[in-house]
Amino acid sequence: MSTLTSQVETNLGNSDLRRRIFGTERFLTWSVIGSLVLFLATIVLSIFDSRLVIGAPVWVKPMKFAISITLYTGTLAWLLSYVEGHPRLVRWIGGLTALGFFVELVAIFVQAARGVRSHFNVSTPLDSILFGFMGWFVMVIWVMNIITAVLLIRQKMDNRPFAWALRLGLVVTAVGAVLGFLMTSPTPDQLSAMQAGEVVSIVGAHSVGVEDGGPGLPFVGWSTEGGDIRPAHFVGLHALQLIPLLGIFVNRRFGKRLSDGRRTALVAIGGFGYLGFVLLLLWQALRAQSLIAPDGLTLVVLAGLLGVASLAGTAVFLKK
Repeated sequence: MSTLTSQVETNLGNSDLRRRIFGTERFLTWSVIGSLVLFLATIVLSIFDSRLVIGAPVWVKPMKFAISITLYTGTLAWLLSYVEGHPRLVRWIGGLTALGFFVELVAIFVQAARGVRSHFNVSTPLDSILFGFMGWFVMVIWVMNIITAVLLIRQKMDNRPFAWALRLGLVVTAVGAVLGFLMTSPTPDQLSAMQAGEVVSIVGAHSVGVEDGGPGLPFVGWSTEGGDIRPAHFVGLHALQLIPLLGIFVNRRFGKRLSDGRRTALVAIGGFGYLGFVLLLLWQALRAQSLIAPDGLTLVVLAGLLGVASLAGTAVFLKK
């Protein structure tokens, strides 16, 4: 199997980046463009539509998803540009990922236009169908992520730090995506109501210990009164961008000072430390603790995580 040169792997020049994002797979290209256009549309719609859904402006959720999908599909196209020897599989990954996000965006926009919730909403048959479709296609997107990770793990690359940054970014993103399914389980109150034979209109929640729709952080809406699974989900998903950027930084900053193996070790420390932070955010949320109000135990664990990562990084630098 052919290898990729260090120069190509670390090149983030404008022309090279555009070629990798927009020239890898056409359906991902259209997904990037389409979600960006829909993001701009939500800005216009927000000006003329002041309705609220569970306390938030109705077009904020489509806006957030359009931004996230633009970043995800653009980054996935960039990652797939480094896959060699599997053109048909790359097309399937790109096409199915783009289709999954298309279904998700359509469902979210339809529900926003109707002025109702898109996630967890089973009030009517239409609501249930749309929510079900979103869940199934999110699973398709997750499987495509895993396949991409396997392809890059199996592929030989000359630049090991950069290669492992790509791989770890995909793996941590897969973990972050899975956390979203924790939100689809019925809450204790919803479960009690269903067991009592009552008809429920909402199944699942992103908040823990408090009701969805309460006080939250600006724009993102993460609960400021109780736990919220969304921060862990969000941070995990964006490992796809941040860990590869770490690999690029390590190569450029320490390429002349540290060996290939030591730079790879730094990337691994950063990647696993990032995963640890995602799991810490999840643990904090499941204890019904707001992101902005960590207790002493959470702070101690965070300090321990940072300490272990710092010691490991120092050991890499001091190694002869």
